[in-house]
Amino acid sequence: MSYDAIQELKSLQVTPPEIDQIAAARRAGFSDAACIDTMKLFRAQHQSFDAGDAIAGLIGAEVSEDTILELAKMRELGMNAGEFEAMKLAGLSDAIILEVARHRADGRPVLAGASLAGMKNVGMRESTLLELTRRGVPDSQAAAIVSYRRHGASDSQILSHFVGS
Repeated sequence: MSYDAIQELKSLQVTPPEIDQIAAARRAGFSDAACIDTMKLFRAQHQSFDAGDAIAGLIGAEVSEDTILELAKMRELGMNAGEFEAMKLAGLSDAIILEVARHRADGRPVLAGASLAGMKNVGMRESTLLELTRRGVPDSQAAAIVSYRRHGASDSQILSHFVGS
């Protein structure tokens, strides 16, 4: 990290465990500025910074820094980070990850990452998956969507049939 970044972190009164987490994120390729911004977000939320390993996993899966910062703003870097990492590795976009996170942060229903990956595997387009996510289609509908697709339904037919909550 740069000298200026270290000084800024010092001003945030970073604890030794937080330093370890910042180092994990930084080693994974998270920029100095993103580390500082994330640390400030955690401070503003009155939380200790414990998401370095989660950030490292997301960076390794090629989730963008901007997406990671949005996840931090929504407090979605905790238990869901592993699922978001798996979603990215399955070929789902950052836009879908963020939409799933928004629904979860608001306590609204949404398709699970594994369900979305399964839908992608049966040939559904990215735009269709994103729209199903935006609509808040609950995960309880995932098997029906995949079945409908396997029986020849097009993406537009799926969208007209599954409207969400």
